[in-house]
Amino acid sequence: MDPLAPLNPLIRGPRTPGLRRTEPRLTRSCRGAFRSPRPLPKSGQADGTSEESLHLDIQKLKEKRDMLDKEISQFVSEGYSVDELEDHITQLHEYNDIKDVGQMLMGKLAVIRGVTTKELYPEFGLDMND
Repeated sequence: MDPLAPLNPLIRGPRTPGLRRTEPRLTRSCRGAFRSPRPLPKSGQADGTSEESLHLDIQKLKEKRDMLDKEISQFVSEGYSVDELEDHITQLHEYNDIKDVGQMLMGKLAVIRGVTTKELYPEFGLDMND
């Protein structure tokens, strides 16, 4: 006798085609035709939008573009430059990233000490609005 052979070999019977391991009540409910959650487009519309609604959307976008152009002109007339604004936005992003890291560290320190982050603010000279 081979000492490495299993004592009780696993014996499997023949497979029966069509049998599955899922519960019957689950398979019955899934056998219906597929129904998409998206509504079907109305006749003459390839993707459910009408030509009129597309023209309305285009008009709204043109109005928004004109409004933004007007705001840009106002900023330029007040002495701001586009480069200056882009630099300011970049600095704000950097500030927010640094602030997020600071908040994360405060949270970890609060967990280590078993207190709330609110309780740590005075220790570091921070105001709740910071």
